[in-house]
Amino acid sequence: MLKKRIILISGASALALAMGLGLATVKPADAQQRKSLRWASTQPGSYGYGIAAGMVKLVENALGGEYTITVQPYASPTVAMKSVMDGSGEIAYTADIGMTQFSQRIGGFKDYKPQKPEIAHTWYAYPMESMMAVAAKNGDQFKCWKDFSGKPVFYTNAGFMNWLNWQRIHKALGTDFKHVQIDLKSNADALQSGTVVGSATYTTAGKSLAAYWKETDIRMDLKVVNPCPDEVAKLKAAGLVVAEVDPKAAFSKPVGSDKIYGVPILFGYNARLDIPEDLVYRLVSAVYKEKDNLVKLDAGFTPMAKDFIGMQVNGINANPQIPVHPGLAKFLKEHKAWNDKWKIGKATS
Repeated sequence: MLKKRIILISGASALALAMGLGLATVKPADAQQRKSLRWASTQPGSYGYGIAAGMVKLVENALGGEYTITVQPYASPTVAMKSVMDGSGEIAYTADIGMTQFSQRIGGFKDYKPQKPEIAHTWYAYPMESMMAVAAKNGDQFKCWKDFSGKPVFYTNAGFMNWLNWQRIHKALGTDFKHVQIDLKSNADALQSGTVVGSATYTTAGKSLAAYWKETDIRMDLKVVNPCPDEVAKLKAAGLVVAEVDPKAAFSKPVGSDKIYGVPILFGYNARLDIPEDLVYRLVSAVYKEKDNLVKLDAGFTPMAKDFIGMQVNGINANPQIPVHPGLAKFLKEHKAWNDKWKIGKATS
């Protein structure tokens, strides 16, 4: 599995490195003194990878230079989660739906048995809204989400949380999920050529696009297809939320409607239960302290900055059967946001 090490220095060059544009090394003496903390994320070009890489310097500084943070790219959050629980990392990029599937041992986690302690609720960072886009030239062919039933669509990479989200969307609508896997860089070409009739797009906090979608937005004209009213009703009846997104906040050009709608999922970075309580507490506290500065890094952090505590509570409540990492539990108790119905995890669980 490909691993990429990113170590940040100060200044503008630091941000360039943090966003995955280059590599750097530390002196051998420093490397020997510092502990390793590995973040398992998705592949370069994805939103999760960019966010993790961009936060390296902040986290390293918050931990007093005691740790060297490395961002390790994997094919999907599902693979990243397994990698961490098998000992190849300490913190995994995930989302509420991924945590659900892991807890229930369904989907990509069917029959899965971790070699190390399981991951637990640790830090939830931003909502992400799953939507559907087509080439504008073909826009008249698609009026509702059911129009994609059984047709070739790129629902983001297999195993991605948006890919999982679209599976539960189709299940709620009673329509057929037909996924065609393509390379992220070929997204625009696949839409223009008709290799896929649609491609699942997504915004973070209704504002930010993934790198490959920014490129697609620049290269071609798009139409975002909204769910029809009857579909919105079915989605809500299935317990899913339908969120309104301002297209002008995310896309550089008109996408066919002044209001677009998506089904959100909540993303986070969850640690194994054998990661020290104090380390997780310091990490979460540092992110909380720097939440307003994180918005400057990426607008997708806006909801977290507005209600950091509430986002952690929502992340836990999405899967209350899953243990909370002791470090996050300490933080929430300190901020009088702990719910005694939740359970605090142990490394042996």
